[in-house]
Amino acid sequence: MIKVSVLYPNSKDVQFDAEYYKNTHLPMITKLVGSALKGLELDLGIGSRVPGEPAPYVAIAHLKFESVAAFQESFRPHAAVFAADVKNYTNVQGELQISELIPF
Repeated sequence: MIKVSVLYPNSKDVQFDAEYYKNTHLPMITKLVGSALKGLELDLGIGSRVPGEPAPYVAIAHLKFESVAAFQESFRPHAAVFAADVKNYTNVQGELQISELIPF
């Protein structure tokens, strides 16, 4: 199992419409990638290690897939649609990380 995380860095000038992301963008991804998606979580940053300072990321989406191949096969046909929608919820470029999930 792998996890694809999309991390949206926080900054003074960042704009991020969490409601649009939660209610429109993520449901669109869920619908288009279909059964390849095994799980989805959304983290909305509320703080950092220093009390009173903003979170380093305004949002992080975690999408679970059986394999890197399953992720690529389900995302590739829709990548342009997903990218075109970014302007509707943020002005920041998301960082993508693919991780192997290790159960404990």
